[in-house]
Amino acid sequence: MTWGQEQGYAGPPVAGAGPDPEDSGRGSGRAAVRRWLLGGLVVVGFAVAAVVLAVYYNATLGVVTTLLAVLLAAIPLGIVIPSFLWLDRFEAEPNRYLVVAFLWGALVAALAAGVFNTGANIAFRAATGADEPAMLATAIFSAPLVEEASKGLLVLLVWRLRRREFDGIIDGIVYAGVVAAGFAFTENIQYLGMAYADGGDQALTGTFIARCLFTPFAHPMFTAMTGIGIGIAASTRSRTLKVLAPVGGYLLGAALHALWNLAAFSGGNGLLAVYLVVEVPIFLGFVVLVVWARRREGRLIGRYLSQYADAGWFSRGEVQMLSTMSGRRAARAWARGAGGRRGLSSMRRFQDAASELALLRARMQHSAADQQALQTERELLGSITAARQRFL
Repeated sequence: MTWGQEQGYAGPPVAGAGPDPEDSGRGSGRAAVRRWLLGGLVVVGFAVAAVVLAVYYNATLGVVTTLLAVLLAAIPLGIVIPSFLWLDRFEAEPNRYLVVAFLWGALVAALAAGVFNTGANIAFRAATGADEPAMLATAIFSAPLVEEASKGLLVLLVWRLRRREFDGIIDGIVYAGVVAAGFAFTENIQYLGMAYADGGDQALTGTFIARCLFTPFAHPMFTAMTGIGIGIAASTRSRTLKVLAPVGGYLLGAALHALWNLAAFSGGNGLLAVYLVVEVPIFLGFVVLVVWARRREGRLIGRYLSQYADAGWFSRGEVQMLSTMSGRRAARAWARGAGGRRGLSSMRRFQDAASELALLRARMQHSAADQQALQTERELLGSITAARQRFL
């Protein structure tokens, strides 16, 4: 399939087209200072968490063991991260937000969970007077609640503070998956390092197979329950559902996490039985849900962009292209052949802005958009018009 002007690109309407945000100013000087201060605080916070974790691992595992564990813990990221990026193809989230999500999970959430779980373990030990019951209580009660809360908080912050970048269930799953991948990366460093320090190569191999090969999607799947709940809250007008959906998703994720920890603590046949009878079916159901959600997003984009096509903002051919991944790939290939990297970049901006516009329109029609929706709509229409002019 080829794509070009002969496939029916609509000319940009003259009336109502807003300025392209890429060509306009970035806001007042005060807003710019605020952005720099916030960015500086984020960088400093991540740096402090990284230093604390590095000192801890160096003290408990040593440099060589830590580096070996880091190398092995990075391997499952090559499976998990691309999976969530694939899910995010229709309306890609800004790379900087995804990087922040990963660092939040790997540094902030991991450090917070470590501190709270250690405190809980000390409290349970004081109450029971024994190590094993304290460890079991921490694994079943403290760890699931604390870890899922520390990971899910990032998804909640993105929804509340950057609503323009949060459109619904897909975005909730993507942010939850990326932050959980970061958390699992740091947690795997600890488990792999401890296994090597205590049991050598054999223990390290067994831990790597169990955590990095058999269950790389465990943490992302747990936290995705919270992401789905927040995604539902972002796309509904019901005040009750805006509260109950995130809370319900969080509790479901924590329950799945607790069940897995209980099975892991029991070990042997108990772990294998839970893995085969519970975890595998849940994971397969999660995969089906993810595929359904991705296809649903494509249908939503086609449905709501058709309304703009009726007003002349898009041609029917453009709407068809934007609602399928095969059409988008063909359009990007055409844009690159016709305009090189600049054409490809403009086509990607056109596609991303169109997807964001369609999902914004969906929220507006369900009375779930914020008060800035009309202004955002005008800005997106301006970006779409400008991007089309560039790649044509």
